[in-house]
Amino acid sequence: MSAFSAVRIPFPAVVAARSTGEKPSSPFLCSPAAAPGIHSSPLRSPRLGRPPLAVSSDVLSSQKPLGSNSSPSYQAVISRDEALELYEDMVLGRVFEDMCAQMYYRGKMFGFVHLYNGQEAVSTGFIKLLETRDSVVSTYRDHVHAISKGVPARAVMAELFGKATGCCRGQGGSMHMFSEPHNLLGGFAFIGEGIPVATGAAFSSKYRHEVLKEARPDGLDVTVAFFGDGTCNNGQFFECLNMAELWKLPIVFVVENNLWAIGMSHLRATSDPEIWKKGPAFGMPGVHVDGMDVLKVREVAMEAIARARNGEGPTLVECETYRFRGHSLADPDELRKADEKSHYAARDPIVSLKKYILEKNLASESELKAIEKKIDDIIEEAVEFADSSPHPPRSQLLENVFADPKGFGIGPDGKYRCEDPKFTEGTAQV
Repeated sequence: MSAFSAVRIPFPAVVAARSTGEKPSSPFLCSPAAAPGIHSSPLRSPRLGRPPLAVSSDVLSSQKPLGSNSSPSYQAVISRDEALELYEDMVLGRVFEDMCAQMYYRGKMFGFVHLYNGQEAVSTGFIKLLETRDSVVSTYRDHVHAISKGVPARAVMAELFGKATGCCRGQGGSMHMFSEPHNLLGGFAFIGEGIPVATGAAFSSKYRHEVLKEARPDGLDVTVAFFGDGTCNNGQFFECLNMAELWKLPIVFVVENNLWAIGMSHLRATSDPEIWKKGPAFGMPGVHVDGMDVLKVREVAMEAIARARNGEGPTLVECETYRFRGHSLADPDELRKADEKSHYAARDPIVSLKKYILEKNLASESELKAIEKKIDDIIEEAVEFADSSPHPPRSQLLENVFADPKGFGIGPDGKYRCEDPKFTEGTAQV
């Protein structure tokens, strides 16, 4: 047994939910002038008539609490294979992040590490609908996005360990996951900086399709840009929404609204906390969805991705979710109230999906346990692989810094100058 054996952190017990009896409606809420091919409805608050959350008592009392604690009412029916794929991906993400916490506190990872626990329904709900050719742009909370996109868990873990076998050869670390073969275009440490990259990727898809005439019969390559609620007050967000709608780019902007930007409550930081409304302001559909419910997220994602692939333009999707841990592993998480955290813990997206699978007889308890056992083995192997992998060579420090490092990093003989003992001579005096 490895010293880094996976220790399963049990999911909360399934909590029975209340039904509101709401009739299903199209998830998209947009202006009457919205693009054809989607369902239009009057611009309104999607939260009206929903029961309040147990939010912290010190949030702005004048703001309507966000979210819903009601039973889902699905328009789409998923197959057994689809349900098991979603369950496996979500559990893989959760167990991976739990192991990251253990490895961080054992000194195997360094720097800031931001975990995704609680938000798995968003990553799985969108990314598992994408094709390999489609692109994903992430944030500093990017491990699970990478895994959902197909980057092997061992490559992500090795990157977190700073090893040469990581998906970025140990040079990216926690906040900068990247994989060209999987079209994962990077995690970004500064909020908002990934949105222009995603918009550029979507523009590239449109350009190849319309100008270079590299049209595919199955539509455009789609880009999904993930970012948080705190990003939605930044200039890049507004500029890119404008460009994306102006050029009808094949992109989906996904707001992972976990209600907190580090230690700032979303309700305190935004004049209108309903982020989805900013989509119709630019002429694109905006939708709010329960980000703790993978089937609801998946239903919205299907339509948004189809619109993008068919050339109908961008969509803004606000997924209201919650992180079960602090902002980072260095955060003691003392600002959020206990009642708020316990409220969302009772709405664990993995527990909810498991309950749905069992109620619909899509799989048995033993089949789900077999999936969990398989994932425990994957994570343990990933840790052993990362721990036994070599560190990057010193010469790698000068790679990917300059387009042409000759004259600086590479000497006349073609070798890296840092390998020359005289290269750093005299730097102590400097």
